[in-house]
Amino acid sequence: MNSFYMALTIFLVLNIAASMVRVIRGPTPADRLMTAQLFGTTGMAILLLLAEAMEEPALRNVTLVFAVLAVLLVICFVQTAESKETTKP
Repeated sequence: MNSFYMALTIFLVLNIAASMVRVIRGPTPADRLMTAQLFGTTGMAILLLLAEAMEEPALRNVTLVFAVLAVLLVICFVQTAESKETTKP
């Protein structure tokens, strides 16, 4: 079962590498934010798979911290985008 978890982890890492194209070519900040959210979600999935494969429960706690940070990132982005929109003449 550990080899299955590791294979899924490698697939998800390749998914992150492929999405780097969107970070580089993203025409708007919203595209870049969505890619950052993809990185965060995929990173959390990788950590959960590694926690199971290596039987390391501390990685689950790290995943929870990343989930909270992802929510804060979206809140900050929305507030920043909203303040820029209201200050435009």
